[in-house]
Amino acid sequence: MKRHSHPETFVPTETAQVPNPQLSLPFAGRKPARDIGEAPAAGAAVAEIDSQSRRDFRPPEAPRQVRLPRAPENEADRVAVALGLYLPPGKTLELALTNNHYSMISVRRKADGYRLRLHRMFVGAEPRIVRALARYVVHNDRRASTLLGEYIEAHQHIIRQQERRPRHIKLRAAGHHHDLQAIYDRLNAQMFGGELEARITWGPGTGKSRRRRSIKMGSFAVEDRVIRIHPSLDQDNVPDFFVAWIVFHEMLHGKHEVLRSNGRRRFHTQDFLAEERTFPDYVRACAWEKANLDRLLRS
Repeated sequence: MKRHSHPETFVPTETAQVPNPQLSLPFAGRKPARDIGEAPAAGAAVAEIDSQSRRDFRPPEAPRQVRLPRAPENEADRVAVALGLYLPPGKTLELALTNNHYSMISVRRKADGYRLRLHRMFVGAEPRIVRALARYVVHNDRRASTLLGEYIEAHQHIIRQQERRPRHIKLRAAGHHHDLQAIYDRLNAQMFGGELEARITWGPGTGKSRRRRSIKMGSFAVEDRVIRIHPSLDQDNVPDFFVAWIVFHEMLHGKHEVLRSNGRRRFHTQDFLAEERTFPDYVRACAWEKANLDRLLRS
């Protein structure tokens, strides 16, 4: 959806995220091995891993050599090494493994590489799944997407077996210019008969001053049932009806089920979109977004 620019994700029925080690791995030019389990070619340089949670595998001194850890220390290392054999040379992979119950694969493609959040079910996946994952990360390949969807569906038992740890979430609904709780309560009474149960907060600031290419104005975490609204909307020149429209959209995610189609999840079904159009200021909010999106991206 254009106003809620989600990173590409695979999602079962977004969200309890568990902090996990991340690593950053730049890949030098090389040909992929025939199998994930193959060792690097003889004479290949070996990178050393430090003990910090974020690990940097430095590029090799000699060209066209692969620098891999002699013995990967943890699951994230092993997955990154296996996946790295199929990524383009010169690209950096930032990988974090999660126990997220909602988002199985989340990719952000950048000019210098890829930022990937991956469910732990992919640890130890067979080579064809790893190759499909690489095709999806790099090219958003449709056939790879279908194969990954089937893999996720076949491993739903792993998600169900995970212990769901309660998380303390600090809520901040009162902004400088807009009170999210007041907006939520009004919409819940008027549009949902007061029956929707969720919490709402302003999301964390990004700290970035450069112009964005996209903005995720709102999100709904299914497991925590928490609505987060982007703090860029907390401005005096952003009208209340527009903030309310974004809140209403996220509240609808708390009402409508996510449907599965061709191995992918559909967030915005026909019923969802039809109900969204019942928002009293729908046309005015759409027009305001179109006229002011560029300014929001700069804010």
